[in-house]
Amino acid sequence: MYVALDTAKNHLRIDQSYTEDDNYITLLISVAEERAAKELCMRVEELSTLSDNGIPDGVVMAILLIVGGYYANREEITAVQTKPLEGGALHLLRLYRNYEK
Repeated sequence: MYVALDTAKNHLRIDQSYTEDDNYITLLISVAEERAAKELCMRVEELSTLSDNGIPDGVVMAILLIVGGYYANREEITAVQTKPLEGGALHLLRLYRNYEK
């Protein structure tokens, strides 16, 4: 995993001492990383090749936004209408996508 559990918990504003959702959040991180990789037309293992310094901060932020969306909306159907944030996860990922693939 590229995003650590404690980083995701900070993003979600969950106290580190609360551990009941740790397995669930870890699952969300894995799913978010897979979704980010698919958007970039690559495998998860290749995300670190996007930059000489490993995974770019923009991709990490996109993964955290995806985790946050899934954590806040745990059901497939919601009574509240939601829309993606302007400049959200997909916008951040498109900054790193190779459109030649």
